[in-house]
Amino acid sequence: MAQKTLSQVHLSRPPLERMMRIHEELQDNTLPNCTKLAALLEVSTKTVMRDLAFMRDRLGLPVEYDGHLYAYRYGYPVKSFPTVQISEGELLALIVAQRALEQYQGTPYHGQLAHAFAKLSAGLRDKVSFAPTESLRTVSFHHMGLGNADLQVFERLSRALHESLEVGFSYRKPGSPAVEQRRVQPYHLANRENFWYLIGHDLDRNALRHFAVTRMRNVKVAAGKFERPADFSPEKHFGKSFGAFVGMGDYRVAIRFSADVADRIKERFWHESQETRDLPDGGLEMKLQLDNLDEVERWVITWGDDARAVAPGELVDRIRERIRQLAKHYRD
Repeated sequence: MAQKTLSQVHLSRPPLERMMRIHEELQDNTLPNCTKLAALLEVSTKTVMRDLAFMRDRLGLPVEYDGHLYAYRYGYPVKSFPTVQISEGELLALIVAQRALEQYQGTPYHGQLAHAFAKLSAGLRDKVSFAPTESLRTVSFHHMGLGNADLQVFERLSRALHESLEVGFSYRKPGSPAVEQRRVQPYHLANRENFWYLIGHDLDRNALRHFAVTRMRNVKVAAGKFERPADFSPEKHFGKSFGAFVGMGDYRVAIRFSADVADRIKERFWHESQETRDLPDGGLEMKLQLDNLDEVERWVITWGDDARAVAPGELVDRIRERIRQLAKHYRD
């Protein structure tokens, strides 16, 4: 058998290894071109071009060619290479795994489980997000208000997400008797407050909208493909949201908690923007930067007289009115 040439040996290098090396160059923003990459990988420029096309078209990476610089680069920052490719059924398995992690909260087993789950979900990049929590058989947790989502709906939504296909479905808003037909370009699935939401572009309303998965009926995946905006980021989208609702405002919220509950507030992480300081009476003041007041208003009220909103004035007025209405109900 004839001995392989050096070029043939390098051509037989696994494509994944080559693409991960290309990914490193693009991630470091070295502005490589095909000639430079071919020399680095010791392959032909045609091979490099095929790898770049695969990374862009099949892996969904934002590979762009800059005609002014004669170089390739990423259109926006990429945290990790999407080495994990999953099917709809495997996505459902991940959802079940997320639920399973809830049963191991507070035990030594959660750390390893959460780490393994994070490695799997990291390969999905930012199309699906989970908030894994943790327990063991000897320890149980009761989660109130878990959303009862249909796995068949998840299967269809997952296909639409990973193939960038439009979806159509029937939807009824809470408190409304009317059922509306929606056409949406799906961007992201998020689990917020024990509830699953689809975030996407509503084609009829020409705006970004949230849809509770449990309220979606007759979900159908359409043939129309779309390109998700490169600047969409779930972290940025929910950055100032206290829960699932995203608003358009900008509020600097301040809440003071009594000494009786100060330790309980400190024991949990409530929001990315939270800042706390101890008060002379043993209480605690928390400051938050939020885009809406709806959810934080309800949250403050759940703490009863152990919490008092002090800013902004709009939040104080809303809580005062809500308490007045509550007092009226119970007085009657």
